[in-house]
Amino acid sequence: MPKTVVVTGASTGIGFAVSAALAKAGYDVFAGVRSAAAGEPLIRASAATPGKITPIQLEVTDGASVAAAAAQVEAALGGEPLFGLVNNAGVAMGGPLLHQPIDEIRQVFEVNVIGLLRVTQAFAPTLAAVPGHQSRPGRVINISSVGGKLGAPFLGAYAGSKHAVEGLSESLRRELMLFGIDVIIIGPGSVVTPIWDKAEAGDLAYLAGTGYEAPAKRFNDYFINSGRKGLKPARLGVVVLKALTVDKPKTRYAVVKNPLMDWILPLMLPKRTVDRTFAKNIGLTPK
Repeated sequence: MPKTVVVTGASTGIGFAVSAALAKAGYDVFAGVRSAAAGEPLIRASAATPGKITPIQLEVTDGASVAAAAAQVEAALGGEPLFGLVNNAGVAMGGPLLHQPIDEIRQVFEVNVIGLLRVTQAFAPTLAAVPGHQSRPGRVINISSVGGKLGAPFLGAYAGSKHAVEGLSESLRRELMLFGIDVIIIGPGSVVTPIWDKAEAGDLAYLAGTGYEAPAKRFNDYFINSGRKGLKPARLGVVVLKALTVDKPKTRYAVVKNPLMDWILPLMLPKRTVDRTFAKNIGLTPK
């Protein structure tokens, strides 16, 4: 039987690209989507590939939806182990933490952190090695972000959730050693996806009259412009495939278009220096 991988948040962007790359490499993919209509482009994308993409309705914040999806995949596997689980589903909502609504922040954590763990708990039994089966146990790939290590202003909720994903993945990797299941983090920089159109449509009017009004607008413009020049989603498909298949994968893959400026230097420089750079560039210096 072809090896099978589950990908969450697969209707667009990274999830779509990862599903397509895996199908092209001959894997069967259960692609998590939130509606039947969202799955149709995925079916078309796999029409000429050796593997097959089967959309499954999977809402990571809904326990019943996740349980039903896990049962569907387990039945389809017919006793075969799941080769991989790619936790990609996520949301990004920006704003200064002093003004961002708590319900909005809670939603970011519910999707990016609790949803990821809910899915992992549901699919873990199918990732474990089957007694007497020669296949290796499956792997869990958690899609984090540069924001999982670096916290930019006005992205506090998102960065906080991705920092949580990184810590959760570290603990989970060590716990799942008991079953031979590996957990690998992939931390991309900006990726060209529809998320930038959503960000551009965001309303910053609620910051009128606050000290953040001008800096938030300046940061938003920079952030959107940078994102639209980011990595192509297909690049993530290549990295996920590697993480799933190499004999000795890294524990974390940083996938950044300009690694020196957007990854290496910000991590090497003193944090106060990075603070001053942000402040100067977007106007966060005290009046």
